[in-house]
Amino acid sequence: MSTETINTISPTTNDTVVTRQGPTDAELAELPKRAAKAFESYRKTSLSERQQIVRKALELLNKRQDELAKELTEQMGRPIAYTAKEFTTAVARGEYMLKISEQALADTPGEEQEGFRRYIKKVPLGPVLILFPWNYPYLTLVNSIVPALLSGNTVIIKPSPQTPTTAERIHEVFTEAGAPKDVVQFFHCGDFSKIETLVRNPEIQLVCFTGSVAGGLAVQKAASDRVAVRVGLELGGKDPAYVRSDVDVEWAAEEIVDGAIFNSGQSCCSLERVYVDDKIHDKFVSAVQKVLSGYKLGDPSDKSTNIGPVVSKRSAQTIREHIDDAIRKGAKDATPKNESFDQPPSGGNYIKPTLLIDVNHDMTVMTDETFGPVIPVMRVTSDAEAVRLMNDSEFGLTASIWTKDEKKANELADDVDAGTVFVNRCDYPSPDLAWVGIKNSGKGQTLSKYGFDQFSKLKSYHIKDYPK
Repeated sequence: MSTETINTISPTTNDTVVTRQGPTDAELAELPKRAAKAFESYRKTSLSERQQIVRKALELLNKRQDELAKELTEQMGRPIAYTAKEFTTAVARGEYMLKISEQALADTPGEEQEGFRRYIKKVPLGPVLILFPWNYPYLTLVNSIVPALLSGNTVIIKPSPQTPTTAERIHEVFTEAGAPKDVVQFFHCGDFSKIETLVRNPEIQLVCFTGSVAGGLAVQKAASDRVAVRVGLELGGKDPAYVRSDVDVEWAAEEIVDGAIFNSGQSCCSLERVYVDDKIHDKFVSAVQKVLSGYKLGDPSDKSTNIGPVVSKRSAQTIREHIDDAIRKGAKDATPKNESFDQPPSGGNYIKPTLLIDVNHDMTVMTDETFGPVIPVMRVTSDAEAVRLMNDSEFGLTASIWTKDEKKANELADDVDAGTVFVNRCDYPSPDLAWVGIKNSGKGQTLSKYGFDQFSKLKSYHIKDYPK
């Protein structure tokens, strides 16, 4: 049977930059078999052996960051000035998971009783399928592959067709770091039916998916007739910010612009809705305009570029539709004049960072995930109104509150429906905190000590002394 041809289209030029072949049905069927065979020996390795492999792989990844950053910029369009930072952040995140792995995977003793020993052990699951996205491929992969391998599982990874070489590079560094044969495998695929086949394979014990709600639902549906398989979903967001009247407006504007349009707004936890106290609304909008006027939209290979293209023509179309819908319904485009916004390079999927005011929840830009460099700002007149609007969403990944009053911020945070609530910060998954979504933002968790939980199962040991 012929294989599937997978082309990676550059967001900068819309030309093909990478071509890969998907597996045949026979090759696909071999992946879980080999993973299961490798698991039989790998699960018996000590935690210190696994730690050594992961530590070495992270070191190798860090050493190659400049080379891999260029590759990533070409494939997904992030400005080269920022791409290398993904690798340093991914390595730091992996190192934190390494640091806490002994504690996170330790046995739990039962109650002491003379003549008995009881304890609960965390044992590995088996082969894990990791489906990871293009927008932060190394960061999102580290969330799963590091605890999976430290827990004693084998992994099969599938990258987005947009960033195919990421899986190849991860396979290279783990192989060089000493991972036994078939402990880490990868394949390329654009055909969901092949993913569905793997999800339904009885050897696969866990599926970790990061991506869209539609993709997550498709994976969950494929797994629905299997009892044994677990599914972890990290999905989308429509993350809100609330700016109270006591803030330093210029500082808040700079932080919020960065949180909204970094990586061209293509992050599950980008700020996509901004609610501002009416008392400072106009001043805040002016401050945002001043910040935006200093940004440069352009070729991502240029080190002076702040904002590159969005990932695809389809993504650009969706973003424009959100903006057009808002303006038709009464919103105003308050984006400042900026020559780079008006004259981006030709041939790419360039969307100018767009500031919208007079928005409301009748507009798609305030309800659906935009995943682009758009900052919709809405007036509010009270804390209660702000919280109500923040919670008026099908998503619940992160939210942020901007205020000098930490006590009030904590009170409001308790009422906000989100897996993470930031105060005076945004768009930053901290490795010591659980990364978890509620509502349509997903299920399961990564990072922190709880990020190990889905990669192992509990096994109880009940030992009675042999009678004398």
